[in-house]
Amino acid sequence: MTTSAFDPQLVEAAQTSSAWPFEEARKLVARREAAVKAGKDKGYVLFETGYGPSGLPHIGTFGEVARTTMVRNAFRLLTNDAVPTRLVAFSDDMDGLRKVPDNVPNGELLAQHLNKPLTQVPDPFGTHESFGQHNNARLRAFLDSFGFEYEFLSATECYRSGRFNDTLRLVLARYDAVMKVMLPSLRAERASTYSPFLPIHPVTGHVMQVPIDEVRADSATLVWRDPESGARFETSALDGHAKLQWKPDWAMRWTALGVDYEMAGKDLIDSVKLSGQIARALGAQPPEGFNYELFLDEKGQKISKSKGNGLTIEEWLTYGAPESLALFMYARPREAKRLHFDVIPRNVDEYLSFLDAYARQDAKQRLGNPVHHIHGGNPPAPEVVTQAGAETGENAPRPTQISFGLLLNLAAVANAETKEGLWQFLKRYAPGAAPETHPRLDSLLGYAVRNFQDFVKPAKTYRPPSDSERKALEDLAERLAALPDNADAGQIQDVVYEVGRTVPDYQDLKAKGATPERPGVSGAWFNALYQILLGEERGPRFGSFAAILGVPATIALIRKGLDGQLIADHEAFLAARAAGKAG
Repeated sequence: MTTSAFDPQLVEAAQTSSAWPFEEARKLVARREAAVKAGKDKGYVLFETGYGPSGLPHIGTFGEVARTTMVRNAFRLLTNDAVPTRLVAFSDDMDGLRKVPDNVPNGELLAQHLNKPLTQVPDPFGTHESFGQHNNARLRAFLDSFGFEYEFLSATECYRSGRFNDTLRLVLARYDAVMKVMLPSLRAERASTYSPFLPIHPVTGHVMQVPIDEVRADSATLVWRDPESGARFETSALDGHAKLQWKPDWAMRWTALGVDYEMAGKDLIDSVKLSGQIARALGAQPPEGFNYELFLDEKGQKISKSKGNGLTIEEWLTYGAPESLALFMYARPREAKRLHFDVIPRNVDEYLSFLDAYARQDAKQRLGNPVHHIHGGNPPAPEVVTQAGAETGENAPRPTQISFGLLLNLAAVANAETKEGLWQFLKRYAPGAAPETHPRLDSLLGYAVRNFQDFVKPAKTYRPPSDSERKALEDLAERLAALPDNADAGQIQDVVYEVGRTVPDYQDLKAKGATPERPGVSGAWFNALYQILLGEERGPRFGSFAAILGVPATIALIRKGLDGQLIADHEAFLAARAAGKAG
């Protein structure tokens, strides 16, 4: 008797889920079924991600591993975890160092070792035996910090240990077939000297891009000449004395390891195609996978590591939680997306909304909810708060999460310098909340303060109220003053609506249940509040925001908006900031 590894309803719903990880995973189910039928099942499914350690791990590295892990988890659910899976993070650390990176120390040291394998280049940081080993360690620490489950493989170790020898012999035996794939893809000048093999110079240790005079498959050796000295060498193609150019290398690795799934960026579509043709020439089936779109900067230009025109992962994690970054990677992977600071708050709040909805959804809806994939099918419970003085019993409001947008506006009004200062507001609003009991909320407060100080505050644009808005704001201040200091969000929101109904410009007679005597209120009334009081075009639900800020502080904010103090204070801030930059 066997027991189900997953909720049977989820397993059933996974068979038809339209979420992209399940669409990808179903390709793997079909692939394995064909392998079993052909008697070629190796007993597990292998996922792979690649990393080029000529530079430090970056946000694209995270995206590829995160997305591959989502497909892996989807496959596990589709098969009810009956088929073992492995994820290999492969480092191409035997590549030659072609140029000195801009973002590392001791560049002059690296310049002395150009063209050597990365694992033979000294570590400019002075912490490891080689630059490749340093970056490999950074990769592993990077992946470990996010809790990814993976196996690490080094190209240098795989080549030198002989793990790739059998497949390298196969490449030698089918050398002409590999060349037949590669040559049509090359310019005439390069095609005339191209070889898939790159011998390692026995004297200099350089990875040599030279013509191969003779390929001796029987002895697994390569005959070539040093272009500078003219010296003739016969080098073994095995045991790390040579490596393959990267497209044949990719195909060789797929073949040697039996890779079933690997995704790649849209810019590698042609490379995936060529490597797939080489894999078939070697008698292997190329892995399944898809090509994801590349990221764009704030101006819609493709992000380039050399230009530095995109976000680093450290920058994202300064202003938003790791889960918000995972959501960004999950959403629409085949569409080009702007990767800039202003996308972070939206992804934080969308993550919170998806997390809040998960427990109320049925199996099919849960599988379409990003948090299912972000957390491997086991998302945490939302951190909810109950407002002080809220009704109890049947009429009690449902405890809710506090949105990141609301915290950003609270930080703005409080001119927040630290998250501890914001906690003073929150504890009055929700006495049961504390950093110890609400660690996610505590971290959100820290992100809110940093976002406010670096982005929100400089971008604010306050405006004065119109005559009708001035009258309405004076009325709002008076009505709020009549409420108790601990009035809840619903009471405050009711007052805001009542005042909005008195402003002709903001009356909405088309609203549900509206009458000429009691019109509805258009969203423009709330936009006006945000513009006048917060310097923003949009904002959180005003009642919730005012309840956290407190009725007295909200009234004081309205008075400052009426007196022009908010505009004056912001102009003074911008002037001081400009003077500081100029200095």
